[in-house]
Amino acid sequence: MKTKLILTIIAATLAASGSRAGGNPVIEGWYADPEGIIYDSTCWIYPTYSDVYEQQVFFDCFSSSDLVHWKKHPRILDTTEVRWAKRAMWAPSVIRKDGKYYLFFSANDVHEGEIGGIGVAVSDRPEGPYKDLLGKPLISSIVNGAQPIDQFIFRDNDSAYYLYYGGWRHCNVVRLSSDFTALVPHSDGTIYKEVTPERYVEGPFMLKKDGKYYFMWSEGGWTGPDYSVAYAIADSPLGPFRREENILQQDATIATSAGHHSIIQPFGADDYYIVYHRRPRGETHANHRVTCIDRLFFDENGRIEPVKITSHGVGQKRSNPSVKQQ
Repeated sequence: MKTKLILTIIAATLAASGSRAGGNPVIEGWYADPEGIIYDSTCWIYPTYSDVYEQQVFFDCFSSSDLVHWKKHPRILDTTEVRWAKRAMWAPSVIRKDGKYYLFFSANDVHEGEIGGIGVAVSDRPEGPYKDLLGKPLISSIVNGAQPIDQFIFRDNDSAYYLYYGGWRHCNVVRLSSDFTALVPHSDGTIYKEVTPERYVEGPFMLKKDGKYYFMWSEGGWTGPDYSVAYAIADSPLGPFRREENILQQDATIATSAGHHSIIQPFGADDYYIVYHRRPRGETHANHRVTCIDRLFFDENGRIEPVKITSHGVGQKRSNPSVKQQ
């Protein structure tokens, strides 16, 4: 009885902390669309709280120094702060600029004529609390057929800030003003530029490596076995993006519906990890999605190798993330 009590206490403590102490999923609970980022020597994950839209009205985040032990920071932003967001807050994307921490998010699953879209919040700390920066959506219109959701903020080497976004099988890229309160024109004078690659559905992500732009996205239906991640390589952040191949997909012996990812470099310039969500094997609930981390490799030609999804994940304790990311 005493041993059973101790094990129960340990399990409860891990659940409260958000840590799983190694292995996939890396955090307890139903979380999807994870954005990973390194701030100084700490890795952070900002996911969607995965539930029905009426309950999906807040964000938690998680921090770790080793990718194994994670601390939960609850309710860093919710609809009591974002008054225009009534339901369905999801897909956070984060960045640090001039000592402030910015969190971009989707809200309300907006359709034509409705209030909602992409918002931005700001905080003095990565764990929040975050405050609505604008009091309204930054992007609310449906342009080029792209629903304003699933945004990813990307800082290029020239300090230009781009926001890639879009659902409904269309993707746009816009440039942001220096204070993130407005959109500014591209060099050709346009505001919205469509960059949709073949088979794009949602979840855009951009990585720059060795002077090349690796644009990635999710394909297929988010509840189905065909949900996956593919990529393209270009010489410009504006493309053109021609699909290379699929790099992340389900392994039915481990988990299904693997997609909507981000990439981190916590331990060195060539040490890449993919942070993504998937559905536990045998699970049929649409919102039962969990956050996982696995290794990602590039071959000698700069192509991304297909990711092997695993149960062990990181597998062993790592410490002191050394790469400072945006």
